Amino acid sequence: MSDATPELHQQPFADRLSWLEQLASRHSAAFIAGTAAREAYLAQHPTKIIALKCMDGRIHLPHATQTPLGIIQPYRNLGGIFNLGWPYLGDLLCDDINQALARGRPVLILISYHFSAGARERGCAGFQHDRDAALAQALQIRDQLQSIFAASEQCYALVVGFETDSDALVLHGSTGRMLDLSQYSPDLSPQLPALLQQLCPLLPAAMQRDLLPLLLGNLRHSALQRQQRRQLDIEHREWMLCLGRGFDFLHVPNIALIIGPFSPDLSQPVKKAAAIILNNIKQQRIPADGVLLLASVPYQQAGIDRRRAELKAAFFCQFAKTVIAEQEPALLPLLQSRSAVMYWPERRLEWL
Repeated sequence: MSDATPELHQQPFADRLSWLEQLASRHSAAFIAGTAAREAYLAQHPTKIIALKCMDGRIHLPHATQTPLGIIQPYRNLGGIFNLGWPYLGDLLCDDINQALARGRPVLILISYHFSAGARERGCAGFQHDRDAALAQALQIRDQLQSIFAASEQCYALVVGFETDSDALVLHGSTGRMLDLSQYSPDLSPQLPALLQQLCPLLPAAMQRDLLPLLLGNLRHSALQRQQRRQLDIEHREWMLCLGRGFDFLHVPNIALIIGPFSPDLSQPVKKAAAIILNNIKQQRIPADGVLLLASVPYQQAGIDRRRAELKAAFFCQFAKTVIAEQEPALLPLLQSRSAVMYWPERRLEWL
């Protein structure tokens, strides 16, 4: 069953908010229920997998690769735009990588971009639906990671396209070759290890073994999607502006614009997101009865860590309201703000 009904964007704001609260609760329950499966998976496939991706709800890598929740660690941002020169992003990502390497775990970073094979306008709005521009950004991030971790064979960055009509992955090798999984059926499975080795000859064998289950899962998933008649949402209907981290549960298309706290100038993505939502109201795509501003910050432990997360969430909320008041004041009367913290070990959203 889908997490969103086709009429969700037309429902009153109170009903949409209730749906959101239930969605977050279901996500946490599913994450907790999957603990045993997750631990068993990691025992067989210890590579730490990080994914840099757009905030677009269609880019749901665990679902599209049939991977247990919590295996793929996401970094999400508006337009999938990242730069490792950004101080906070660089520190956070490099700390994650270094901690895993220190524990003896290899690290695979999937740098994703997305596009539609059927219609250009279903591509990434952050790059004006230009696949080449989105790919160029992903390749730039790959080059940055390769430069930083050049001395470590146990850290590998791989550019991955996500074709949103079928959820098929497109892998970009270091020599310019591609492996487009939309062109294959699950019958390809026995050939996949050799194809991956040809595509990424410098990817260590252990990491190849840990990547293969994702690719095999994607072959099965995308083949099923191609057999079904899917509703391909192309119209902006976002009614939420999210700032912070801990929005893994929001994998629903055209519901929210999610801004990670990574850029040194957060005012620009907030301004852009506010303009999109205001236009949705003007075009009567969503009701003019409320827009949600949600700030969220994850924490690991009760006490100091949680209290600091509460302060950060409150800051993000006030910061976004200030930007909106200055840049898109017409949106302010409709804005309803909420802040939350997420208990990361259980992916539990706690409203403040």
